[in-house]
Amino acid sequence: MTLHTGRHFLQIPGPTNIPDRVLRAMDMPGLDHRGAEFAELGFAVMAAMQRMFRTTRPVIIFPSSGTGAWEAAIVNTLLPGDKVLMAETGQFAVLWHGIADKFKLDVDFVPGDWRRGADVEAIEAKLAADRQHKIKAVMVVHNETSTGCVTSPLEVRKAMDRTKHPALLMVDTISGLGSMEYEHDSWGVDVSVAGSQKGLMLPPGLGFNAVSEKALAVAKASPSMRSYWDWQEVIAFNKLGTFPYTPAINLLYGLREAIAMLEEEGLDNVFARHKRHSAATRAAVKVWGLETQCQDPHAHSPALTGVRMPEGHDADNFRKVVLDNFDMSLGTGLNKIKGKAFRIGHIGHFNDLMLMGTLSGVEMGLDLAQVPHRGGGVLAAMEVLKGRDVVSMPKSKSAVA
Repeated sequence: MTLHTGRHFLQIPGPTNIPDRVLRAMDMPGLDHRGAEFAELGFAVMAAMQRMFRTTRPVIIFPSSGTGAWEAAIVNTLLPGDKVLMAETGQFAVLWHGIADKFKLDVDFVPGDWRRGADVEAIEAKLAADRQHKIKAVMVVHNETSTGCVTSPLEVRKAMDRTKHPALLMVDTISGLGSMEYEHDSWGVDVSVAGSQKGLMLPPGLGFNAVSEKALAVAKASPSMRSYWDWQEVIAFNKLGTFPYTPAINLLYGLREAIAMLEEEGLDNVFARHKRHSAATRAAVKVWGLETQCQDPHAHSPALTGVRMPEGHDADNFRKVVLDNFDMSLGTGLNKIKGKAFRIGHIGHFNDLMLMGTLSGVEMGLDLAQVPHRGGGVLAAMEVLKGRDVVSMPKSKSAVA
């Protein structure tokens, strides 16, 4: 077993690297979650999450993973037998579909090839054909973490508006929030779903629902059975700065600090940084002669890049070579692309030199794993980070033919 020194490179697209400031902020003793000191923390994080979602409406914070927030979106607004429209953009869309099935929703799943975002034209056609308005919700994944493809919630909302369809718009932005532009209110999203372990730079354990006035009205009128996930009960307790159950107190301390860090950098700067790192990574992939999993040039994720392996080469074997030799974790391919692709996370607490270390590990790993590629990808990424146009790079003598 190789003994590694220095820090482990965690370059999966979530859970992401946790800043030291956030770790220190969470290192706090126990606190009375019904007292005035906690209420101050509670009010602070509620307001901060409204700023993150760009909403004036309530943001419900659950002690849960993003999966719990998915479930909360369903049980507050939908009933068994309700028809919903979803889009197959990757594994996380598939998983949300699975939860909808368990709640006996009637799911119309628009097929996709896992190499682009949702087919908005197909969604619009389905909505236009639904003259009786049987579809109660349109559910899409903003940033598909399994593929590195983005779907624009705003374009989906425009399609809904063009067809004058009254369905709720539900958006999973679990890996989008805090890493790319997101506008809950101005984009007309009714329920936004997010989690703490991606762009918010925290450990897993907090799930979020941002909800519109329309979604709240639907929830109030719904006879669906729910307890832990009930928005109304959480909102009632939130008025006092607390929660109806024991909250994840130390994660809330971390959340307050993480959002302070994002706002100190400036959200526009945070989003620009993610875009720059994504562009640099794609430049490296192009010079290596490999394909990105996302094939739509307008849909590349700022948060991660999925990379396809050449035929006959296993992505998980390559990832093992990188882990064993360089103590770096890369994201695995999921479901349909298991063994066919790996994922490079460039999300959250990250900078230019960390990206260069990541891409150097990938390029060295390609050599060691004898994956056919051209050398010079790291140099191409450097040119992007220095603000120069990427020119064709010479073939490295060490490249595998």
